Amino acid sequence: MLESPNIQSRGFRNITEDGRITGFQVPVRLTYYRGVWLTQLRPATVTVDGEKFEADQITWVIDGKSYSQADLKNHPDVQWSSMTPAVLQVRKAGGLPLGIHDVEVKIVYSTSYLPPRMDLGFGGREPYRRRMTLVR
Repeated sequence: MLESPNIQSRGFRNITEDGRITGFQVPVRLTYYRGVWLTQLRPATVTVDGEKFEADQITWVIDGKSYSQADLKNHPDVQWSSMTPAVLQVRKAGGLPLGIHDVEVKIVYSTSYLPPRMDLGFGGREPYRRRMTLVR
């Protein structure tokens, strides 16, 4: 079940590969009721405790499949549903320390009747912010 806040706390964790922490992930839900095609998405940014991550540092995971930000435009047949969170995986050696973090996610997408404003997030609204606790 989705949480009410756009930034989901379930799934906020560090990513471990081959026994090393290589980054962290932030699940987000879409507010647009129709869902969006990946070609409608613009590159996301994730800011944690004032440190900004963008471009090739972020990989989208939608329905279990990974997409680089540069690759989103090549998948016009894949839709992000409003009922399924996307997971933004962020590369950061060592991940995040355990404890409380201020997390901001900025996602811009186009819709058929609301063109995006690139200075704002989520289809033209302010970026989403949430204070989150990282455990484990």
